[in-house]
Amino acid sequence: MSIRVNYEKELKNVFDSLVLMCRHIEVAIEKCVKALTDRNFELAKEVFEEDKLIDGMERDIEQLCLKILLMEHPVASDFREVAAALKMITDLERIGDQASDIAEITTQFGDEEYIKKVEHIPQMAVIVIQMVRDGVQAYINRDIELARSLDRTDDKVDALFNTVMSDLVALIKKNPDNAEQAILFMMITKYLERIGDHAVNIGEWVEYGITGNRPNSENDE
Repeated sequence: MSIRVNYEKELKNVFDSLVLMCRHIEVAIEKCVKALTDRNFELAKEVFEEDKLIDGMERDIEQLCLKILLMEHPVASDFREVAAALKMITDLERIGDQASDIAEITTQFGDEEYIKKVEHIPQMAVIVIQMVRDGVQAYINRDIELARSLDRTDDKVDALFNTVMSDLVALIKKNPDNAEQAILFMMITKYLERIGDHAVNIGEWVEYGITGNRPNSENDE
């Protein structure tokens, strides 16, 4: 088998593993938000298990990538493509952590009635799930336009984030007793906003893998 054919074969393994990792991340985000809206603490616990799977997948994909880099004579574009995947899985793993954090915060609400209707948070979740999915597909398809579109999509997430924060500040001003729950909602909203930022990072790594250039990013925390 030629080196080139072997490279494409090994890269296909990376692609398949990324798709699977992405699916588990989607499930984790869906479950943590549903746990919040339905007040389902058992569902929240399932997110912790998803996070463990995601962590394992990060390690597995890292090994696949390192295997490719150890092949003979990778060309510069091959190196960038694999390096991009290594950076992407770091963002994907952090997204899994943030879904787990949301699930953990959900368990802190107890049985108290929510101070506000949970409406914008599920909207944010739908958008960031699609962003993560698009980021992975942009990598697999080497689609630079889709990768670049993630930054624009993130504006919608930021707008919802600002709406929720304004609502919560108003509720605290109306009644200081709302502060405890408001802080929990703020933390959840912030984690979803960060997931959007990590999806933008993924898009930027895709662009690096294709062009060798990466836009300046402030989302690498």
